[in-house]
Amino acid sequence: MRYFVTINGERIELSRDGALFTVGSEQVSAALEEIEGTPVRIVRIGDEVHRVIVQQQRGRGEYELWINGHRYRAEALDERARAIRDMAATSQASAGPAPLIAPMPGLIVRIKVAVGDLVQAGQGLVIMEAMKMENELRSNAAGKVRSINAEEGSAVEKGAVLVELE
Repeated sequence: MRYFVTINGERIELSRDGALFTVGSEQVSAALEEIEGTPVRIVRIGDEVHRVIVQQQRGRGEYELWINGHRYRAEALDERARAIRDMAATSQASAGPAPLIAPMPGLIVRIKVAVGDLVQAGQGLVIMEAMKMENELRSNAAGKVRSINAEEGSAVEKGAVLVELE
């Protein structure tokens, strides 16, 4: 699986196959040991051992890390999370309210709005399950719900228009 990591502003793309990580053309073996009940992790990268304290922030792949006493801000996204974030960013960049579109095939778990509701930019409209994870799909702009084109419990395809705003 591929991951997209940003540490203190530096972007890194890496892939993982078991304990083998590929960063660019370099391959290294790595292992992570969690110390149960604490935010402390022991990370072995090749022959090096690092003590890492991990604090997840906002539950969106953003972390504050303390590695060997030094503080780092990091973001780690797998391909699915990156696709969802990029689609949301594209929607938010458009002018005016755009329809809420399913970023991938999935199951509608919950619809959080009704026709006629006023919504704010960034407000969660639909909870969708895809790849065994629940994702909150948000409005790209403030507006009024014109139509809801999906039902709770229904399966939808990538690109399906779920909610239209005006």
